[in-house]
Amino acid sequence: MSAYPMTAAVLSRENEVFQGTAAVSSGNRHRGFRPAFRDQETGEVFLSCHADGRPAAFHLLDGLPPELTIRDGAGRVRGAKASLSSGFVLDDRFFSREEAARLVDAG
Repeated sequence: MSAYPMTAAVLSRENEVFQGTAAVSSGNRHRGFRPAFRDQETGEVFLSCHADGRPAAFHLLDGLPPELTIRDGAGRVRGAKASLSSGFVLDDRFFSREEAARLVDAG
């Protein structure tokens, strides 16, 4: 678990690190993976959504429950709990980015 909050910059860095692999949405979407977050403290999983609740095709913090987010004075999401990790859901199971990549690479 990180001591720093989950932010758009953290997600961007993760995407750079995993670019071109099945550990990013564009690399695993064809297999049915959906971007999601897991709270390492509670084990609860949250699908990535837009602020209006529509499913997102990539990792967005805007649709997370308010109690998990850090907001500015105007109510915009600036980050989320440090205990969140990004990954994917497939068949109601959460996979870390690395686990999703291994599963897709295996077949």
